Amino acid sequence: MQSVVSLHPRQRIMRKLWSNPRFIVGIVVLGLTLFAAIGAPWLAPHPLGESELINRLCPPNAQHWLGCDMEGQDILTVMLYGSRISLYVAALTVALSLSLGTLLGLLSGYWRGWFDLVTMRIVDIFMAFPGILLALTLTAIIGPSLYTVVFAIAASGWTSTARLVRGQVLSVREREFVQASRALGASSQRLIFKHILPAILSPLVVHATFSLSSVIIVEAGLSFLGFGARDSVLTWGGLLGQASQVEMSQAPHLAVIPGLAIFVLVMALNLMGDALRDALDPRS
Repeated sequence: MQSVVSLHPRQRIMRKLWSNPRFIVGIVVLGLTLFAAIGAPWLAPHPLGESELINRLCPPNAQHWLGCDMEGQDILTVMLYGSRISLYVAALTVALSLSLGTLLGLLSGYWRGWFDLVTMRIVDIFMAFPGILLALTLTAIIGPSLYTVVFAIAASGWTSTARLVRGQVLSVREREFVQASRALGASSQRLIFKHILPAILSPLVVHATFSLSSVIIVEAGLSFLGFGARDSVLTWGGLLGQASQVEMSQAPHLAVIPGLAIFVLVMALNLMGDALRDALDPRS
């Protein structure tokens, strides 16, 4: 049997991941959520937007497996279509915040000087405000919409990425392989994007995984407060917002089902992040 030491680093990482129960649980839950979101038009038991006031707040039954919301819509149908918005917002927000934060962190850590000073002071200012409060303020000013939510969350999310990348760059830029490339006449652009960036991808992947779970929670919070995406489809946070308008004893399913879905998905992403951190840690 091939020894672990003789394996390619990428093979060793994959072996560590697939032997980690946390990664398996996380990837299975995320895969099922993606499958439900993509297959919503075929998996939904009722047409989207179909509402019957006679079924308002009805408990789970044979016709409506998860019950109905305040408008008489089937909760399972709303959950399936709502997962599309939640995952789309999370993916787009993390992509934007990661791109901006990585670029500024790379330039700040590499060039240092006045650019580093100004960038880090801007980061300090943004991080002085709670992310949810800044997102609420921007959403209230611009107006609730899908892309306003993305912009509002990304406006504060890039700061942690920039600080992480800057710290990694300050360490990597002094290593021998970077110094050797610089001595051979490599340009700053080549040093940053061909040598430094690949060397810091591991912590970035872990950070992106944890950021996805954070964005899902913030988006659910904004929707719960009525500042989420104004669309024909309720998100999971929007269903929780409906639950706050009725007594728990009257419709417990309206709070428990979306709340449990958010909890399971966030826990799955956090488990994946923990497993990735262990597998990508060079000290292991």
